[in-house]
Parts: sequence; structure tokens; C-alpha cells
Amino acid sequence: MANRIVLNTISYHGKGAIENVPAELQAHGVKKAFVCADPDLLKFGVAQKVTSLLDKAGIPYDIFSEIKANPTIQNVQAGVAAFNASGADGIVAIGGGSAMDTAKAIGIIANNPEFADVRSLEGVAPTKNHAVFTVAVPTTAGTAAEVTINYVITDVEKKRKFVCVDTHDIPEIAVVDPDMMATMPKGLTAATGMDALTHAIEGYITKAAWEMTDMFHLRAIELISKHLRGAVENTPEGREGMALAQYVAGMGFSNVGLGIVHSMAHGLGALYDTPHGVANAILLPTVMEYNAPCTGEKYRDIAKAMGVPGTETMTQEEYRAAAVNAVRDLAHDVGIPKDLKGILKEEDIQFLSESAYADACRPGNPRDTSVKEIAELFKKLI
Repeated sequence: MANRIVLNTISYHGKGAIENVPAELQAHGVKKAFVCADPDLLKFGVAQKVTSLLDKAGIPYDIFSEIKANPTIQNVQAGVAAFNASGADGIVAIGGGSAMDTAKAIGIIANNPEFADVRSLEGVAPTKNHAVFTVAVPTTAGTAAEVTINYVITDVEKKRKFVCVDTHDIPEIAVVDPDMMATMPKGLTAATGMDALTHAIEGYITKAAWEMTDMFHLRAIELISKHLRGAVENTPEGREGMALAQYVAGMGFSNVGLGIVHSMAHGLGALYDTPHGVANAILLPTVMEYNAPCTGEKYRDIAKAMGVPGTETMTQEEYRAAAVNAVRDLAHDVGIPKDLKGILKEEDIQFLSESAYADACRPGNPRDTSVKEIAELFKKLI
């Protein structure tokens, strides 16, 4: 079976990258932009770093910011209606995964109106047309939504998140500018950074992993281990390193999938509105221990990439423990809670375990699992 890689047509990286947004819109014939932006980015003037460039270039735009931290079906429906009413012919997504996931769903439905029922996009939907032309400008270093073929929507009515996988949703242009991430508070920087690490580790050990994605994931693990602590302290080197690291992780996992860390985290986000990166970071070490028997020598590579010395002479048991401990140490250093106490309610474990088992990320997990075993993992964290 052939392996497939899907990436942006063009991506820009580094300080000042946002200067390319107007030119790309003009080059692709966009007459009016539909700006999807996290509401806080408007409130604190971050989105204006991009919209001011549109103003200067004379590109008209409407702004849509009816976006929740875990975007809902209702957010998407409101966005589609606003896009259709705007007369726009291009999208600029500014924000974290929430804004970009919302923009992806809007762009897909606008060009594939037969999927107006947002739930019909779950899984691998047979859309025929590429989404509306999109420029994605991330403001967090974690989700890599600007380079993935995935997006996640919350079904409030059914208290669950669902994953959509569609090669038609990937933004044509990604603009990864660390200056757009400089205003992130420490907690958000830590959470999104650990989300990126989860992407890299789950992508590296997933059943579909292969040489090219392994290359992306190992390099991302190295960069995150080197730069996340600095990014939390808002050093320029840390910000720039994490901006690149999260994108590199996205280049990999988007093409091979993830595992049950994400399956379990999706339920926590849907039920309790737990920030996605925080949920991933808490779950990751425990799930790594569970998956270890099905990972061959890959934990040696992970430990080495995270800077653990002496991995070449370690036993299998030693390097697997070293990889898990390195993840725990990094999470601790950036202020991530060590467990789900105060978040997870015991009476919800069965529902969450069933949701995780049904989640689109679960089949990629290196170790075959069950609802019962997922429940046991949840129980270990309370």
C-alpha cells in the first residue's frame, strides 16, 4: 500500500511572515476576505496585526468571531451563514485550533453545501470540492491546524467531539509567524506546547507511522524538548522554536493519525470544556506506559530526542521508563497538573470511555484497546 503525504501548497515561517498574507490573497484573486478570529485576539489587538495589513493593501473583509474554545456545531452553522451573507471569496483564519477548525468547517460547507448538516462531516466525508481558499495564521504553538487535514467539532447536544478528516480542508497557505504567538499567557503556551508533543509522540508510535513521518515526529520532539520551557518564559528563541516544532509535528500526524490520548482528551473537552492541550498533557504519560509493550524500540528514540543521556546502553525497561519520565518532567516544569482530580467525575468514566473507544483517533493506537481498559486508564488519574 502506498503512503500519502498532504501538506500546504505554500507555507511561510519566521518573524515577519504575516507580511505575505495580502500578497497571497491578491495572487489568488481574492476580492474580499472572511476573517475567522478568536474573540480574545480581537479584544487584545492580536488579530489587528493581520487585518491592518489587509487595510493597507485595500483588501475588504468581514470579521467572524463567534467561536468557542471547543468550537461547536452552532459556531460552524453561524459561520457558514455569515460567510454566505458576506460576499467573501477567501478566508483568513487567525487564532489557535478553535479558529482554524471553525474556518475549515465553514470553508468545506460553503463549497460543499450538501454537507450543511455539520455532523455529516464526521470521519472521512466524501466531499467533492476543496474548501474556500484559506490563509491560516496560527497564534498558538500547538495544534498545527494550519497544516493538517483534520478538524474537531463539539456536538453539545450529544456531549461529544467528533473528528473530521478531509484532504479538501487543508489551508492552501500557512503563515507561521512567532510574533503572532508572543502574547500567549504562560498557561496557554504550556498547554499548546504539550499538545504539540502529544501529536509528535502519538504520531511516532501510531500504527500507520512510516519513515517520512518518523523523521518529522522525532525532530518535533527534539525541538519541543529544547524550546518549550523557553517559550513559556516568552524568550524569542523559545517562541520561534515552538512555532516551527508544532508545524513539523503537524506535517507528520496529519498524515498518519494519532491514538487514544487524543480519543480520551476529546471527551474531556466536550464534557467539561477542559482545554485540549491540558487534557492531552495529563493523559500522555499514563497512556505511554500502557502503550509501551507495543512500541518496539521507539521509546529509546523518544527518550534520546528529549535529551535523556545514555539511552544506547539502557535496557528496554529502562528506556521506556526514561521516555515516560522525560514527558512527566517537561509537563511538571511548564506547570501542567499531574492528574485529573477536580476535572474528571467518576460517574462519567463509562460514558467517556465509550466515547473514546468510538473516537476516530482510537484505531491508530499502537496497542489494541477496549472500553474497559480505557476506563482503567481514566481511573488511574483520579
